[in-house]
Amino acid sequence: MGVSFGVIAVAVVGLFFLVGNNGEAKKEVAPTIKDTLTVGASTTPHAEILEQAKPLLAEKGIDLKITVFQDFVLPNKALAEKEVDANYFQHIPYLEKEIKDKHYDFANAGAIHLEKMAFYSKSVNKLDDIKDGATVLVSNSQTDWGRVITMLQDAKLITVKEGTNLLEATFDDIEYNPKNLKFKYDIDPAIMTTAYENNEGDLIAINANFAENIGLNPEKDGVIIESNNSPYANVIATRTKDKDDKRVKALIDVLHSKEIKEFINEKWNGTISVVD
Repeated sequence: MGVSFGVIAVAVVGLFFLVGNNGEAKKEVAPTIKDTLTVGASTTPHAEILEQAKPLLAEKGIDLKITVFQDFVLPNKALAEKEVDANYFQHIPYLEKEIKDKHYDFANAGAIHLEKMAFYSKSVNKLDDIKDGATVLVSNSQTDWGRVITMLQDAKLITVKEGTNLLEATFDDIEYNPKNLKFKYDIDPAIMTTAYENNEGDLIAINANFAENIGLNPEKDGVIIESNNSPYANVIATRTKDKDDKRVKALIDVLHSKEIKEFINEKWNGTISVVD
């Protein structure tokens, strides 16, 4: 009886610590949300990445609200008009051009990922297959012209005039074009995939987010692929005075976390690479 009573007593004491006064089991306490951060973003991949960051930020007491935009104009307008606290949709040269052209008082709060651009083709499998007079299609997004010109120069298909700033290069800056490539650059970025599917050019430059929509992967399908050290990383942009805001810094930390890196690598499999 003595031994049995002792066992029962221990069990009762243990049960006391497992239940509250109302007899219910203790539940895990949710983190206390103290701050809110509103971020404007493009649908893919930016908003998807932010959705993964949302619970990680909640653990830091920050409620992340995501406003999705379908174009490249409104996110910066919304940031300037204080409708959002930050945005996540643009690469560095685009941000710098927006600041220069529209006099935005913005800052780059941190680089997050690179969406690798590549030239795709239905008729060309390797550089040696490119014929004299081949047609090269590039979008009408002028901030990407220097990007594709750099890729073509790295592939030794062209050279630009000495002293040219490649970030600001245009097709008028091409000095040497041994294969007499014909450039067409008046197509909206969103319909470059349609041009590819219709085989409208020999080489077609497509941004990673659009390429992914039709199952193209730069590493597997690209004829010419952007290098890993490209300056065209996508960033978190803020108003200059908010660059060091603790909520923004917490977001940057989360977006550089192991969990987010693994999510990006698993979901996009090389189409998008993480910037440390």
